Amino acid sequence: MGKYEPKTKATEQSLDAYLATIEPARAEEARRLDAMFRRVTGEEPRMWGPSMIGYGLYHYRYDSGHEGEAMRIGFAPRKAELVLYLLGVDGDDQAEEEALLARLGKHRTGKSCLYVRRLDGVDEGVLEELAALSWRTMARRYPD
Repeated sequence: MGKYEPKTKATEQSLDAYLATIEPARAEEARRLDAMFRRVTGEEPRMWGPSMIGYGLYHYRYDSGHEGEAMRIGFAPRKAELVLYLLGVDGDDQAEEEALLARLGKHRTGKSCLYVRRLDGVDEGVLEELAALSWRTMARRYPD
């Protein structure tokens, strides 16, 4: 069996170069999210794969021996909706996450993703609180 290669890797593409390739209204939402994520993380954005914008880095290792690096939190400005990679807190933080989601506005969730059609349809202050909660959780879970 060969070594596993993750599909999504950090790239050297600039955020501005990527945003120039997408629909202008979605690019503007991405700029707003970028400003928010920079405030929350204190990190510069890095492109992951062709369309994911990530902040921070963590090293993971599964019991199977598979290991790699991934962004701590991030987002992807997809055509149909914004995908935010910031759900999945655990322990005592779950109640806080649920309370924030209840106040967020129009959204749907996946396993570790939050989906938002338009940024104007959610409370950006609540979204920033969710991002900060996720950032703290990832820092605790992966302190490296």
